[in-house]
Amino acid sequence: MKKLFILVLLFSQFINSQELALVKKDGKFGYISKTGDFVISPKFKVAKNFSEGLAAAEDNGRWGFINPKGDWAIPTTFNEVKYFNSGFCVVLKDKKWCYINKKGETISSPNTEKVFDFEDGIAFIKQNDKIGIINTKMAIVLEPKYEVIKSFEDGFARVRNNDRWGIIDKTGKVVVEIIYDEIGNYFKNTTWAKSGTAFGLIIGGKFKAIDGVDKIWDFHTQDITYARKNDKIGFIGLKGNWTIEPKFDKARAFVKNLAPVYVGKKWGYINLQGKMVIEPSYEDAEIFSKEGLAPVKDKKWGFVNESGKMIIPTQYEISAGGVFALFKDDEKGFVNGLARVKNEKKWGFLKTDGQVLGSQWFENAELFQK
Repeated sequence: MKKLFILVLLFSQFINSQELALVKKDGKFGYISKTGDFVISPKFKVAKNFSEGLAAAEDNGRWGFINPKGDWAIPTTFNEVKYFNSGFCVVLKDKKWCYINKKGETISSPNTEKVFDFEDGIAFIKQNDKIGIINTKMAIVLEPKYEVIKSFEDGFARVRNNDRWGIIDKTGKVVVEIIYDEIGNYFKNTTWAKSGTAFGLIIGGKFKAIDGVDKIWDFHTQDITYARKNDKIGFIGLKGNWTIEPKFDKARAFVKNLAPVYVGKKWGYINLQGKMVIEPSYEDAEIFSKEGLAPVKDKKWGFVNESGKMIIPTQYEISAGGVFALFKDDEKGFVNGLARVKNEKKWGFLKTDGQVLGSQWFENAELFQK
């Protein structure tokens, strides 16, 4: 009996932890696992992605939440709902927006002119047109004092007051002075910024202008980003020095030491030395995924590996996310081993070998989420 209980418990934990994808088939929404099989059969007229183990679904014009087994975990008592994060979800009930927990209980929060979604343990509040921060205990971490606070990325957020930008951490501490005309994401204690007419990097709190530059893009995953000078794009490192001279018409971020660049009306890929390792021959090209595959376009999209070999033929359409996509870091191409693609007006998922997951195509398909 004890062994049976343990097996049931382990199975339950597996069900609750696996990623599921929202798909539409025969006009109804259901959810598939990464085997391609339906875990929750298509039975909902409208439903949303899973977030933190719960997915919103509609029944007779009211919204509630189901668990990964498809059972109702929170009754359908809401007019509108968003997504769970940090244990809370923003819902509309009785013409009022508020927070609920995973039991469906209403949770009181400080007075705010707008109820904001939680993101990684914090949420914004708005009072007198100023933005502050609360934590999951609904305590004010930062009194409302900024005109704008952008979403936190890796624990840091861009803030604006009096048309000047800076960066704060999750405690509200200012890590980059709020004195710049424009500012980028905070990456390894470094960010790009515009000060007056000059663009450059803020390194250790000090602004270093880069001569002639009129645009710098955000750092992505590597210690190098791209910048524009005299209408050409090159790459700079964390110290603000050119690592690859500006000579490309367009470019995107380095991932796995390769970056897409646009030369002579075609896209190819360069390495960290600026050498072309995949010749420019595509209409478009995106960054590599951690699986070592990158989407490339020749009328339609396919995927190449790091040596430039075509692994999946150019016969698909791709998208970062669908109708109900919620996560800002969704990427085109492969995400956790699967790529969401469209083929002949149907959506499905490709595995890294080019096989279609479950040999199934759907009217709509969203990225896998827990």
